[in-house]
Amino acid sequence: MHIKPILSALRKHRLATLLIALEIALACAVLCNACFLIVHRIEMMQIDSGVEEASLGTIQIDGYEDNQATDLNARILTGLRSIPGVQSVTQLNSIPFGRRRGTMGVMRDVDGKTRAGVVEMYLGGPGSFDALGLRLVAGRKPTVDEYQTFNDLLPHAAPVVTTRAFAEHVWPGEDPLGKFLYSGDWRYQVVGIVDHFTVPQPGGMTGVGSEWSVFVPGGSGRFLAGSYLIKAAPGDLERVMRQAKDSIATIAPDVVLDQDYSKSLGDLRHYYFRQDRTMAGILIGVIFALLLVTALGIVGLASFWVQQRRKQIGIRRAIGATRGDILHYFQTENFLIVTGGIALGMFMAYGLNLTLMHLYELPRLPLFYLPLGAAVLWGLGQLAVLGPAMRAAAVPPVVATRSV
Repeated sequence: MHIKPILSALRKHRLATLLIALEIALACAVLCNACFLIVHRIEMMQIDSGVEEASLGTIQIDGYEDNQATDLNARILTGLRSIPGVQSVTQLNSIPFGRRRGTMGVMRDVDGKTRAGVVEMYLGGPGSFDALGLRLVAGRKPTVDEYQTFNDLLPHAAPVVTTRAFAEHVWPGEDPLGKFLYSGDWRYQVVGIVDHFTVPQPGGMTGVGSEWSVFVPGGSGRFLAGSYLIKAAPGDLERVMRQAKDSIATIAPDVVLDQDYSKSLGDLRHYYFRQDRTMAGILIGVIFALLLVTALGIVGLASFWVQQRRKQIGIRRAIGATRGDILHYFQTENFLIVTGGIALGMFMAYGLNLTLMHLYELPRLPLFYLPLGAAVLWGLGQLAVLGPAMRAAAVPPVVATRSV
């Protein structure tokens, strides 16, 4: 197939060629970025929380005075533990996929000159580490004696357990065990590393890793109250959670039960990612609509050119061109237009990603999305032009004879 006559024909239809190439370029830019966003959201929705979600639920209450916290904790813990099927009830300030109550910035050095990052300080009462089901991969978990009462937002000093992801971020290539994290007058020594432990709202804060979590042992009191972690067998959890909500009205009739966040962790995960599911659905719809419009544009333009060139096609058939020659001509012509659009679309995709990174601080678009988007558009172009090309190939030589 000679390319030169095809390019010559396209130059005679510059405007139509440019318009369809621009449409393909736009489709390429949107397709690459939309697919990237969908995959990114799906990966986030499938994040490993590191805890036994199927066995855990939480009760969140408010509307009590600070001086009531200790007595309130004792009554609620006792009351919830009396529910049949409950395996444990402990206190935990923040809950995966729930409310965030322990976010703070920490430093690598006591002088506060080397920033480690913004982490979630999960403050847990006795038994909470085991109830969560965290998988320890190095070091040890806090001992019973290390769950001490405190009189501030957090204990001023405590042994802590952090995640592998955060340890590698703060001390890359080093052994994190025994090292310290600082925040003002607070200092925490790392004694254990867990495989995974998600922050309460993964992906919800810019510059914060989804697993930048630290577990801090603490005793019951004013600053560790109102947030309870319930563990039960997966088959019993729904009933246990229903009874737990009902029993709060009897155990502590003056408090306010937070209905939105008093759920099983499975329900909290589903609730937290509802907007991501909606966004992914919208983006999928946009992709299909854009590809459909692009395909219709190619079909329309190719059909118009076939109709316009019937005389030329007939002449070519009369002088020996086969049906395959005519078919390949239109397919090659379409391939050249789509390739030009894709080349421009790749630059547009990169520019669109930079804009999204600047406005919404999204991650950088991995380069492998560009050839994937190009392959989709090349395939779409060939499928779209196939019908008009086959009609062109079916034009008989007699058409040229009658036209002369």
